[in-house]
Amino acid sequence: MAEHRVRRMALWIAALAIAAYLAFCALLYLQQRRLIYYPEFTRVAPEQTDFVLARPDAVLRGWVINPGRKDAVLYFGGNAESVQANRDAFARWLPTHTVYLVAYRGYGASDGEPSEAALLADALALHDDVARRHPAGMIAVTGRSLGSGMAVHLAAERDVANLILVTPFDSLVAVAQSHYPMFPVRLLLKDRYDSVARLPAYKGRVLVLRAGQDVVVPSPHTDRLLASFKGPAQVVDFPLAGHDDLSADPAYWPAIRDFLTRAD
Repeated sequence: MAEHRVRRMALWIAALAIAAYLAFCALLYLQQRRLIYYPEFTRVAPEQTDFVLARPDAVLRGWVINPGRKDAVLYFGGNAESVQANRDAFARWLPTHTVYLVAYRGYGASDGEPSEAALLADALALHDDVARRHPAGMIAVTGRSLGSGMAVHLAAERDVANLILVTPFDSLVAVAQSHYPMFPVRLLLKDRYDSVARLPAYKGRVLVLRAGQDVVVPSPHTDRLLASFKGPAQVVDFPLAGHDDLSADPAYWPAIRDFLTRAD
């Protein structure tokens, strides 16, 4: 009798553990975009922006730095980044380029809700709009962290001469799986940002800025992305920098400036 009760209790505990695991998987699936996108602290009023890009289902807003230059730079920021915080740095370090800092859907003063499909389409639309504004110039693309997914997709789909990737990853699903190894993230994740599959289609120049103390995007994910690229890539390592403080390193902005200067 006692052995039967123990067996029943063990089965109940196992059933509860399985139920809890499945419930957590369901929660991850339903709330996944809340875990990927953090626009809450980036919001600003539309009147604080000076650039507008109308999309069929949303209006994107942002800032233009150094207007009127021949060449342009598009910047795609991280998943919790207020891109306008980079205005002074871009104005100082890239005075020969017009820089476009456009907030993602739901970020800054932009309308809508972020998703991979929407953000990738927005990136292409932004490039096409900027290309019309700079018909005789070159367009460089910069993506940081999550923004590297937009940047790689854009570079693979459009004529981009220079691509700058800051703390990039092979795919978002691979990074997420490394952080949550006990859950079937590869089956659950909708927004995958599969850069390792897209980068081989790009034929231009690449600069990668890599943080040695990055615990958000561990170095193997950046290494796998680099291994997928068919051409030579310039890699600048910052051994003491983390994922979020890389741009505070004194060598960060000079590396970007020098890469683009050599492209002119």
